[in-house]
Amino acid sequence: GQEVLVDGRVGDVILCPDEEARAAFRVREEEDSRRRLLFDACKGGAARTRDGFPVRVNINSGDQESIDAFDAASCDGIGLFRTEFLYMGQNDYPSEDFQFSSYRSMAEKNQGRELIIRTLDIGGDKQLDYMSLPREANPFLGYRAIRLCLDREEVFKTQLRAILRASAFGQVKIMFPMIVNLEELLRARELLTQAMAELDQRGEAYNRDIPVGIMIETPAAVLLSDVLAQHVDFFSIGSNDLIQYTTASDRMNEKVQHLYDSCNLSVLRAVRLVCDNARARGVDVGICGETASEPSLIPLWCAMGVNELSVAPALVGRTKYVINQTSKASMELEMQTLLAQGSIPAVRERLDQILQELGL
Repeated sequence: GQEVLVDGRVGDVILCPDEEARAAFRVREEEDSRRRLLFDACKGGAARTRDGFPVRVNINSGDQESIDAFDAASCDGIGLFRTEFLYMGQNDYPSEDFQFSSYRSMAEKNQGRELIIRTLDIGGDKQLDYMSLPREANPFLGYRAIRLCLDREEVFKTQLRAILRASAFGQVKIMFPMIVNLEELLRARELLTQAMAELDQRGEAYNRDIPVGIMIETPAAVLLSDVLAQHVDFFSIGSNDLIQYTTASDRMNEKVQHLYDSCNLSVLRAVRLVCDNARARGVDVGICGETASEPSLIPLWCAMGVNELSVAPALVGRTKYVINQTSKASMELEMQTLLAQGSIPAVRERLDQILQELGL
């Protein structure tokens, strides 16, 4: 029968609050409701900085529930469509037609907006019995994602054909995960060309100019991004893995979680390098992962010239609101100072100050 007040934003729990605590909590509730109204008003509109730089705000998707609940009007598109769910809960590899049905359905629901489909990213923390994957001491550095697909070419081409067929029904894009060298990318593109030739033989329709991109998830891809940019239409920075691999810290290991920090200067400088190299080649850059929707970092992403952010559906409005309040030119000046810092707390403190100046 005790009264408990919980503020999930900051992790506060108050047991048996007195009247002063209740009053303070009510103020927080009212402020939170006001902000939600502001965020909701931004959902359906375009996100653009105060000085006119446009940023697409897409959502992450990749399970039947999110597909069923998808509302195209609530975002600018789908920036990360995870395909692993099609392989899970199966006794064998899913057929081309089975995959095509899901990809086509999502492309049609998306109503002409972009749909970035990531090819199979099984391995690491995701295991399937029928794939007979090896047990590895360090699966995150092992046989996963594009490595598995390039080794099992028929499995990979089956998925590529299904994605290509779906491209006839919407603005579908293909994205390869976990690329660490040019050879992997070129081989993946070669297999994509083979899949196209097979569809041609069958007389199947598809978009011959389907955009092709890769995820930038490792320091190897960051340092090679100038070369990789010559062979793709877009990059998507997978920030969760990029932080993990750059800081050499397992985000699920509580002993080293304090090292897994999105404001680590190495991570921020890596993102800027990717953006600079992409811009030099006219390649779009997106960010997916938790940092895409982290309010204090969004102004920094705008300053770096990030073109697209892929976030959880509930965070679309808030993300667009922060973008709308940001001046790209002003943040470019701030960025030079921020990235010259040596201290993570100093970076966080200044980013939080900027967020407060934006009214958040």
